[in-house]
Amino acid sequence: MPPELLEVGTVVRPHGLRGEVVVALVTNRPERLAHGARLTARAPAGAERELEVEAARPFQQRHLVRFRGVESREAAEELRNSVLLAAPLADAGALFVHELIGAHVVEPDGTERGVVTAVEANPASDLLVLDGGRHLVPLSFVTAHSPGRIVVDVPAGLFE
Repeated sequence: MPPELLEVGTVVRPHGLRGEVVVALVTNRPERLAHGARLTARAPAGAERELEVEAARPFQQRHLVRFRGVESREAAEELRNSVLLAAPLADAGALFVHELIGAHVVEPDGTERGVVTAVEANPASDLLVLDGGRHLVPLSFVTAHSPGRIVVDVPAGLFE
C-alpha cells in the first residue's frame, strides 16, 4: 500500500507570464521544492495532478516555483489554490504530526495522560494537545516514542 500523502504547501497564485507560481510551504523541509521533486497537486474541486519541480527560489516569505509542463500563465492559473502533497520523508528520530495524532501519552511510570488530538505551533516548543484540550505538553518533554505511544517526562504539577 502506498504511503499516505502529507500536505507540504499550497499554490497561492500564478506569477508572471511563463508558468511560475507562488507557493506557500507548510513544511520545514525546503527539499520538498528541490529540482526533480515530485508533488501531487489537489485542486479545490478534488482533481489531482502529478507535478515535477523544475526550479524554485525564495520569494518574500514564500517560493516561486516552476513545474515541468506548466509553461503559461493560463496553465499556472489552473493550479491556483491547489494543495501540494508529498510522500513522508524517512528521517530517523524525527517526530511528524501525522504520527503524533492519535498516540497515547504516558509518563515513564506508565501513567496514562491522554491521546494527542492536535499539535499546536509555539515558538519555544510545539505543544501536544491532549483529548479534551485541557493539557498542553511541550514536545521538549518527549523522551521516547513508538507507533501509537509517546513517553513524556514532565515537571511535577503539569497535569494537575
